[in-house]
Amino acid sequence: MAKIICVLYPDPVTGYPPRYARDDIPEITAYPNGQTAPTPQGELGFSPGELIGCVSGELGLRAWAEANGHELIVTSDKDGTDSVLDRHLGDADVVISQPFWPAYLTAERLAKAPRLKLALTAGIGSDHVDLKTAAEHGVTVAEVTFSNSISVAEHVMMTALTLVRNFVPSHQTAINGGWNIADCVSRSYDIEGLHFGTLGAGRIGLAVLKRMHPFDTPLHYYDPHRLPEDVERSLNLTYHDSPESLVSHCDIVNVQTPLYPSTKGFIDREFLSKFKRGAYLINTARGALCNREAIVEALESGQLAGYGGDVWFPQPAPVDHPWRRMPNHAMTPHISGTSLSAQTRYAAGTLEILQDFLEGTPLREEYLIVDAGTLAGAGANAYQL
Repeated sequence: MAKIICVLYPDPVTGYPPRYARDDIPEITAYPNGQTAPTPQGELGFSPGELIGCVSGELGLRAWAEANGHELIVTSDKDGTDSVLDRHLGDADVVISQPFWPAYLTAERLAKAPRLKLALTAGIGSDHVDLKTAAEHGVTVAEVTFSNSISVAEHVMMTALTLVRNFVPSHQTAINGGWNIADCVSRSYDIEGLHFGTLGAGRIGLAVLKRMHPFDTPLHYYDPHRLPEDVERSLNLTYHDSPESLVSHCDIVNVQTPLYPSTKGFIDREFLSKFKRGAYLINTARGALCNREAIVEALESGQLAGYGGDVWFPQPAPVDHPWRRMPNHAMTPHISGTSLSAQTRYAAGTLEILQDFLEGTPLREEYLIVDAGTLAGAGANAYQL
């Protein structure tokens, strides 16, 4: 029997379960790179399209856990030494968390979890785990790779259009009963012809470039691992050998850079000064990639025409976080990768990983971040120890 702690975001304030807008969702069986969608054993503990990423949804794990004799503790209480998470860490075998409501597994917390064998991200992005310490303690770190990559790419597209077309203030004008068109369009432009660049061209970054291609925008990218020539040619991509080169050419910059110590805070005042004046910056990667005060200053000065995305640091963001009040922003809570469609895939993947790990079956290589004391699988290309 395993003790599994599952940290999820709170239920809807209007009550659980909610009333759903749709009766079903499309079935996705494979991803653009050919990887198959999760294939757990047996029945799912939920219906596709249900809200299962919150506490009452339990990722649909309850029936499986009880049928197999596992103890499942589900909570949103993750911060502070007296949190439910901390009270149960001492004898936990598995900790499940989400990037949207991360349970930060610091070196201090890992030291308090001598039985911990698996740190599992329900979704993608495992930087809330101290990977170096996890490797030293022999903890396997895994995530449901590609499960919500397209979800995030779609959010980037939405944010780009929202910022460039000045949608948020225009929508607010309509809500407030106004019709002051001149005010609305005084910051509204077409995306067509603007130079669009992505810092990071992995699964999400490449998916964004593919979706931008039909907009007739010149496309740019930087990534330490250059894309194949045929991909560059098919999308008419311009490769840059440094982030500084890319941002000096682009009107819209999308950040898909992994977060590790060397990239934390790299979008600072000096880096932002290299942008074209009036550029737009989109960040659905990690909030800690940015110096938060530098972002505010760049928007206030006009160096940036807009900033948008859904990642903050810390998460959840405190009420007084300056990004809530800065001008010309299109921020949301961290929602891009937890649509009801995405939840279906990452919950199924979570179950697949739990089944394989607890039965001693090797995990899919693409799900691994840390294994046997070192970076492995997807983690070998995305992280540093």
